[in-house]
Amino acid sequence: MSPSEVLVALVIAVGLVGILVPILPGSVLVAGAILVWAWTTGGATSWTVFAVAAAFIVAGTVVKYVLPGRRLQVAGIPASTQWFGVLLGVVGFFVVPVVGLFLGFVLGIYLAELRRVGSAQAWPSTVHSLKAVGLSIVIELVAAVLATLAWVAGVVVT
Repeated sequence: MSPSEVLVALVIAVGLVGILVPILPGSVLVAGAILVWAWTTGGATSWTVFAVAAAFIVAGTVVKYVLPGRRLQVAGIPASTQWFGVLLGVVGFFVVPVVGLFLGFVLGIYLAELRRVGSAQAWPSTVHSLKAVGLSIVIELVAAVLATLAWVAGVVVT
């Protein structure tokens, strides 16, 4: 592996971590690193690998919004609940270092659902929302790992 390929691999690794810890734009980093690799390597093979990797990332991005969104819609949980969770997650990120994003997000969803459905159904709705977010993260991670595997195959071939 060349030094540039090692750097691309490191950026891809940071991108994969960024998917699990939603502070960094994980999929964007993975796709961007593979684009830089294709640009520096050149040739039909590297651009084909980038096209395949980009297709995985785009498909994963579409599915990560559609599938969990439908599950939330079927469960009757409005998008405003998720947005309130995001808002308190951002506030929590600045108030409590490291874990504030997660704590704020969960608290935001719970408070939104508490106001909407009352105390009896607030926690089950919160758990359902968190499962949808978890599914979204898993979908994005699978797409990025597939893109990474396409890149690894491209590195081996070139």
